[in-house]
Amino acid sequence: MRIVQDWQGLAPADRGASVAMGNFDGVHLGHRAVIDLARGQGPLGVVTFEPHPREYFAPAAPPFRLMNPEARANRLAKLGVERLYQLPFNAALAALTPEGFARDVLAGGLGVRHVVVGADFCFGKGRSGTVADLQRLGNACGFAVTVADMVQAEGTGISSTAIRTALTEGRPRDAAAMLGHWHRIEGEVIHGEKRGRELGYPTANMALTGLHLPRLGVYAVKVDVLTGPQAGSYGGAASLGVRPMFGENTPNLETFLFDFTGDLYGQHLSVALIDYLRPELKFDGLPGLITQMDADCGQARTILAAL
Repeated sequence: MRIVQDWQGLAPADRGASVAMGNFDGVHLGHRAVIDLARGQGPLGVVTFEPHPREYFAPAAPPFRLMNPEARANRLAKLGVERLYQLPFNAALAALTPEGFARDVLAGGLGVRHVVVGADFCFGKGRSGTVADLQRLGNACGFAVTVADMVQAEGTGISSTAIRTALTEGRPRDAAAMLGHWHRIEGEVIHGEKRGRELGYPTANMALTGLHLPRLGVYAVKVDVLTGPQAGSYGGAASLGVRPMFGENTPNLETFLFDFTGDLYGQHLSVALIDYLRPELKFDGLPGLITQMDADCGQARTILAAL
């Protein structure tokens, strides 16, 4: 998949796609339905925005994203998207009227031939453009527009909000049912305080900056090592939280990979949350913590063996 990070001055080979357009946070089943409607009418593309417009307009708001850009791109590539137009959301783009966005960005810049959006899609300055406006403007600018219906799951509409609620409540399998895939946290392995190594449980540490926090605690996880000489898939147990045994800290994800030896610093991991095992706990001493970690890993191995 080719990632294009602008809409101006594109080469002819990067124009002329049939695109699904939206933020696609989580790339859930509803998003997949929008993307599927764009297939077969030219190179398959996705138009999205970075940063997320909500982050741009409310930078001090609590983190809400289900995916960082890396995780979103990886998921879209798995769906067969050929071109990801990750447009920079800045003051100039935010100031465009619906007419200017359709004319200058979609038609003039990207040269799209077909655009698919969800029924609740809004665009242009102040979110003033509706799907009806997009259809009218597409007709004037020379591209077709298709509006996708909301996808239902057991009578309830699938949304990023519902997925965030499931994760907040420690229900990763319910989140996965709406996503169509396991909820994954992806990124680079960073240096931590290396306490896990001293306890016999070396962990890969990952930052959670900008992401919605699932329920804090310990999870059974599946881990894909995406880069480096030890790339592959592993089972594991992960602690998502602030490490109360060692004082209050910035939340992060610490993952112990089963049957793994090696150095993962600087490599990129994709950690899938499978089951919530327990909340974070504070123990009287390290022996109690180690005993609990032994139990957590045993429970995680049993869960993963049954998948």
